[in-house]
Amino acid sequence: MQRETHLDLMIDLALEAGAAIDAIYRTDFDAGAKGDGSPVTAADRDAEAIIEAGLTAAQPDIPILAEEAASEGRIPELGDRFFLVDPLDGTREFVSRNGEFTVNIALIDHGRPISGVVYAPAIRKLYYGATGEGAFYQEVTPGQDRARAGHPHEIEARSSFHKNLTAVASRSHRSPETDALLERIGVKDFTPAGSSLKFCLLAQGSADVYPRLGRTMEWDTGAGQAVLEAAGGRVDILEGQNEAGPLMYGKKERGFDNPHFIAWGR
Repeated sequence: MQRETHLDLMIDLALEAGAAIDAIYRTDFDAGAKGDGSPVTAADRDAEAIIEAGLTAAQPDIPILAEEAASEGRIPELGDRFFLVDPLDGTREFVSRNGEFTVNIALIDHGRPISGVVYAPAIRKLYYGATGEGAFYQEVTPGQDRARAGHPHEIEARSSFHKNLTAVASRSHRSPETDALLERIGVKDFTPAGSSLKFCLLAQGSADVYPRLGRTMEWDTGAGQAVLEAAGGRVDILEGQNEAGPLMYGKKERGFDNPHFIAWGR
C-alpha cells in the first residue's frame, strides 16, 4: 500500500474498534438518545475513543472529524486533509441486533475520499480501498488477542448499463420518493441493507445502484464512497432528478450533512 493512503493503520483500528463493539453487542446493553433523537450506545463512544486515540498517535498532524465528538460540538479546524470517522454506522441496526452495522474510517483529501475502510464486526466482513490501488474484501476471524483478516479478494463494481437493475437501499429510511426514482431508472430488483454496507454491495458487484433521498452526514458515507470509487463506481449528488457532480466532503457551511445522492457501479 502507498503510505499516504494510511490503509494499514485504518484497517487495524477498525478491527480493534470492531472487537470493542462486538463485546458490547453480546451484552444486555442500554441505548440512549442524542439531541437529534438518534440512538447512541456505549459501543459508539468506546469505538470512537479507540479510533481517535490510534489516529492521533500515528498521525497527529491530520485532524479528525468524528460523529460522536461532532454531536457534542467538538469539531476541529479542518485543512485539505482529514480523517472522517463513524465509529458505529447503523446504531439502529445495532440496537435491533440484525448485524448490519459498520465501523467507518476514511481519509479525505481536497474534498474527495481517497481511502476508506468499512468493517462489519457482527458478520465479520471487511472492505477497504484507495484511489489508484483498487478495492478489497476479507473475511475476519476473531482471535484471543485480536481479530485476524483472511486472504484479500479484489472486488470490482459491475457495469450499470444494462436492463433489470438491482438497487440497494436502506432498511430504515425507505421513502415514496426513493421508490419513484427506482421505478424511473428501471430498477427491477431490490436488496435491503443497513449502514454503509450498501456501498460495499455495489463495490463487490452485488447490486447496481443506491439512491439516497434523505439526510445523511459525511461520516455516514465517506468510507463507503472511498471503497466504491476504488472499485470503479461513483457517487453523484442529485439536484432535482439530475446528477450534478461527485459527492464532496468538508461541507462545514452545511453542518457536514450531505445533499441527496445516487451511487452507481461502473
